[in-house]
Amino acid sequence: MRHGCRVPQLGKPADQRRALLRSLTTELIRNGQITTTKARAKAVRSEADRMITLAKDGSLAARRQALGYIYDSKLVHALFEQAPERYSDRQGGYTRVLRTVRRRGDNAEMAIIELT
Repeated sequence: MRHGCRVPQLGKPADQRRALLRSLTTELIRNGQITTTKARAKAVRSEADRMITLAKDGSLAARRQALGYIYDSKLVHALFEQAPERYSDRQGGYTRVLRTVRRRGDNAEMAIIELT
């Protein structure tokens, strides 16, 4: 039973789910926006917000945590340079999820997640 567990399962085992969220977060930070399913977009939203919060902190420990999560080290360095001035006035909510048309093949709900 998983009555109190609020983690989105995404129909995958834990290791595959973690790898999926890491890759989606990396591509979101790299490109600024990605198109994916609505459930994946809502799941990656918290991970991206966590990485931006680490970048706003800017300490060595936060940088090492981000390097352990995001696949590209140059992307981490760029994020830590840009995030403090870009998101200094916000306490959270760095991403936006916009619903789009359903996918043609399986009628899945699609969404665009973007950094604001």
